Amino acid sequence: MRGDYSYQTRRGAAGTLYDISPYAIDSRLCDGPDGAMKYGMGTVAGEHPGATVALPTEASGPADFAGIAMTGHATEMDMDGSVGIRSQQTVGALAWGRAWARTAPGTEPKYGEAARLITSGPDAGLFTNDERGIPVRARFIGEKGSGDVAPVELFNQRQE
Repeated sequence: MRGDYSYQTRRGAAGTLYDISPYAIDSRLCDGPDGAMKYGMGTVAGEHPGATVALPTEASGPADFAGIAMTGHATEMDMDGSVGIRSQQTVGALAWGRAWARTAPGTEPKYGEAARLITSGPDAGLFTNDERGIPVRARFIGEKGSGDVAPVELFNQRQE
């Protein structure tokens, strides 16, 4: 009998679940241009909070955080061979739970470190463990997997 079986993926793909822990994913529409939002990026409330999500901007704060854009069983390539999120496409936003999230280049997360969301520049929507990002109720639960993705645990985002 093997003793190395685990309920988690060792190296995940951005926007996929990390393990079989409980989670909540909200269905939202993507506000923004085709392809700007990618699976595994952090999202904020869009033009219609509770109905749409968008990439963060400099004006975004912790209370705007909506979750991580998740892939789903209906995700498929377009005729050009690209897999991406189109404007007004339904996208799952992980509100709480564990997922593989996109990290900014150079981010080297460690278990237990606070995960922060970058809200400006070319890395907007990516997670980091430094002061470039705004605090969200999240932590890294491991080191990088394949490429610039790392496991993140989101806690209930309601700020009371």
